[in-house]
Amino acid sequence: MTQLTPDTQAMLDCLRDAVSETLERKRRLGQYAVIWQDGKPTLVGDDAPNQTVDGLDEQGREST
Repeated sequence: MTQLTPDTQAMLDCLRDAVSETLERKRRLGQYAVIWQDGKPTLVGDDAPNQTVDGLDEQGREST
């Protein structure tokens, strides 16, 4: 991996902290989040809408 400049590393650390805090807040509020996992967007959380295997939701619409 290439070495990042101190400024770039500080910005990356700040962004990671902001994402972590936001995901934790959503978890505490019982809200789902959309994350990138295995090369595709994934809904995570207790209240996440159900996704079917074929990529369509319960109404037959394409899920994103």
